[in-house]
Amino acid sequence: MRSILCGIVALFSLNSYAAECTDSVPDDFSKVGETRLSVYFWDVYDATLYSPSGAYKQNERQALLLEYLRDIKAKDLIETTEEEWQKLELNSDKHEQWLEKLGSIWPDIKEGDCLLLVEKQDGTAEFYQGDTLLGEIDDKDFTEQFLAIWLSENSRFESERNELIGEK
Repeated sequence: MRSILCGIVALFSLNSYAAECTDSVPDDFSKVGETRLSVYFWDVYDATLYSPSGAYKQNERQALLLEYLRDIKAKDLIETTEEEWQKLELNSDKHEQWLEKLGSIWPDIKEGDCLLLVEKQDGTAEFYQGDTLLGEIDDKDFTEQFLAIWLSENSRFESERNELIGEK
């Protein structure tokens, strides 16, 4: 009986944590798609894409939720962001400025943590952890290039990209 009770409590805790992760997704957004990123034998994160229409359209606002399945240092997230931009051949004289800003926004990630990027009406980006605003990057070029890591047709993880944009 005690183990059943513990299981029920754990289930409610997980559901409440999952709800916390989506607290800052705009109310008028719907899920487009979701995927899990695994590298070799390691599950890294679950990603969910949201938009106002519930479909992927390049000219429509997006929200990208990453639910981490392992601990990752902020500096590693930033280095990976830079590497992915290089692989996509996305060049900007603003990359260093953006990466520095991310360094001041992003925390070290613990397994179970979530990060959410919400594209604002003007195309700029806000980052949230649960319902806490971590910071903003007021440059729509950043938003476009950051989302390209997951949404570009040239994304390194093609099948995951297709699941994320609803093209399983």
